[in-house]
Amino acid sequence: MRLVSNLPCATKEEDHVTIAMSDGVRLSARIWRPTSSDEEPVPAVLEYIPYRKRDLTAVRDSIHHPYIAGHGYACVRVDLRGTGESEGVLTDEYLEGEQSDAEEVLAWLAEQPWCDGTTGMMGISWGAFAALQVAARRPPSLRAIVIASFTDDRYADDMHYMGGALLSDNLAEAGTMFAYATCPPDPAVVGERWRDMWHERLENARPWVLEWLRHQRRDDYWRHASVCEDYRAVRCPVLASSGWADGYSNAVTRLLGHLDVPRKGLIGPWSHKYPHLGEPGPAIGYLQEVVRWWDHWLKGVDNGVMDGPMLRTWMQDSVPPSTSYEERPGRWVSEPQWPSPNVEPVAHPLTHHRIGDPGDTPPGQEPHGAALTVQSPLSVGQFAGKWASYNAPPDLPYDQREEDGGSLVFDTEALTERVEILGSPSVELELSVSEPVAMVAARLSDVAPDGRATRVTYGLLNLTHRDAIGTPEPLEPGRRYRARVQLNGVAQAFPPGHRIRLSLSTSYWPLAWPPPKPVLLSVYEGASTLTLPVRRDRDRGRSSEDEPQRPFGEPEGTPPIATTRLTPPEQRWDVKRDLVGYRSELEIVKDAGTQRFDDIGLDVGRRAYERYTAVADDFTSVGGESTWTMRFHRDGWETRVVTSTVLRCGETEFTVDATLDGYEGDRRVFSRNWNETLPRDCL
Repeated sequence: MRLVSNLPCATKEEDHVTIAMSDGVRLSARIWRPTSSDEEPVPAVLEYIPYRKRDLTAVRDSIHHPYIAGHGYACVRVDLRGTGESEGVLTDEYLEGEQSDAEEVLAWLAEQPWCDGTTGMMGISWGAFAALQVAARRPPSLRAIVIASFTDDRYADDMHYMGGALLSDNLAEAGTMFAYATCPPDPAVVGERWRDMWHERLENARPWVLEWLRHQRRDDYWRHASVCEDYRAVRCPVLASSGWADGYSNAVTRLLGHLDVPRKGLIGPWSHKYPHLGEPGPAIGYLQEVVRWWDHWLKGVDNGVMDGPMLRTWMQDSVPPSTSYEERPGRWVSEPQWPSPNVEPVAHPLTHHRIGDPGDTPPGQEPHGAALTVQSPLSVGQFAGKWASYNAPPDLPYDQREEDGGSLVFDTEALTERVEILGSPSVELELSVSEPVAMVAARLSDVAPDGRATRVTYGLLNLTHRDAIGTPEPLEPGRRYRARVQLNGVAQAFPPGHRIRLSLSTSYWPLAWPPPKPVLLSVYEGASTLTLPVRRDRDRGRSSEDEPQRPFGEPEGTPPIATTRLTPPEQRWDVKRDLVGYRSELEIVKDAGTQRFDDIGLDVGRRAYERYTAVADDFTSVGGESTWTMRFHRDGWETRVVTSTVLRCGETEFTVDATLDGYEGDRRVFSRNWNETLPRDCL
């Protein structure tokens, strides 16, 4: 990244500004703005998240907020109620109160003497959710948003559930927020009130996973703040981005297809990171694009920001399987609109372990022919990687050949020419199952001539949700059903000599929670198809015209704040198999070590530990654990929060055991345990 210090505007920073809400709670803000804004007001840009602006996101914030401020904007970073130095408590995500607070913050910004009354919102992940959700509420000052790594559908396309199947990230993210929402404020900012504020958070905390497991169907809990319920509610321009390695790879194209406001989309090869910090690379000059967006929509500059294609995306070339990549080879391609005229759905029949050519009829088979069967072991999924990759620790899917051993596999013949896909593949299956609750995991892989298989994309379907995602009905064993499995969106090129592989399994642990019992799945050849979104020029039968080789500038940002590394980080992703007791285990360690924030003299440590276990093929033996330790230290002040959330299951229920402990120095000052059982609902 090119670090830039010489910007068009000199700026100043206000480290802690309080914004009073209508109920008296005060939120804490950090503001970067041009020094000239005292006399010449500027638009304000809000990033609104719960991740502690003073320390945990301070390095990242220092790269982009001063950069944008240096181009003539007041950048305002606000911690949600109950986080950082903001008063109150945070008990769940995207609540009504969170969004009404955001509206009050925007109104406050618009009234400040250094703001010209115009505002925007930006963010990644939670911050992008917040911006999109608040945009649907149409606050009067909000003129545009910039969002990265987000979803418009909280039930069907978030870390909680996929295709009605429960994701293990539901537990992992619940553990993350259980820890983040119980951290203390900094007494250097709030003074002696810090202890009362902290204990208010501790006393009101509950394991977040409990609420998320109470809503296993698509009910009003998930409909709230899901913009897909009414796309017409969003009336401001939207610049949306994501990455193909991210869990949120689908929402950008959905917004492009459904919104009727000015909009642009950008999808790179990245994991869950801002595009200017994108991993795997190449990262891009994203902040330059953001500034151009704000210049046009907040300042009225005629800079052609809406010229060119609606969507730019990175067409990924073939790579060997790896759990981490520094760079993904490929090229930028563009689409004039979405759905694109350059992308055509091509249906391929599934025959006896073969993906046929379009229009093929299986030799000697009737349309509802013979059944191909599979009953997958619980080991299928151990090399699946994370639902939402951060590319650290290495968390991308590894070689799929071991996974394929417990799956029903269909291959094309070796390709004679390059095939490119862009969009969401799907699988239409005629099937029957042996149990009333069953799932299908569908994986699309790029198989090299030497046999190595790189997963390209995948999708899950809890078959009780076959008619409508979110409204399950048990299956009748032995009865034939038709079901459609939607795979995640992707842009991928398959070279000549390679094969395209579809793999179907009845478990995918630990990425997704398995059904209560092993399931025998029968798929009927001749009546099942794989549909690929093939990208090509409509007139000439070849890849359509591509972007310039470098349509974006080099990544830029302002120099990050100074920190000192006190203890090294640790990252591990270990798969273990005990062939005596038949116990399988995935162990994940994400330890950021201890880092001193030099400007405030604060030492901060974070350690996350996840473990997912199973015994043999006992589907009720699976369990997950998420444990976090958060440490804060300054001379005369030392606190620690330790949270643990353990999720287990039987055939009819889930069991949650959780603990929360708070320490001052070595003395435990707070402790609480939870043990709750919740019913499984067709899950």
